[in-house]
Amino acid sequence: MLVHLHSQATTVRAASQASDKPAAILAERYGTTEQTGCNWRHRDSVKDRGHTPRRLQTALTPAQEAVAVGL
Repeated sequence: MLVHLHSQATTVRAASQASDKPAAILAERYGTTEQTGCNWRHRDSVKDRGHTPRRLQTALTPAQEAVAVGL
């Protein structure tokens, strides 16, 4: 999985959280999408988070489940 990080993400998050301007204006100013700006604005921290899914989606067939339980 290729992850593209904004080069100044923590700085932009802090500026977004401190600003009262609309997300569309901030997105244009900082070169992000409006949705990213909204997400960053409502975060409780400005630090980067991990990119691993928090809930892994897995489904085993009955045969695979039997093998896993047997092991």
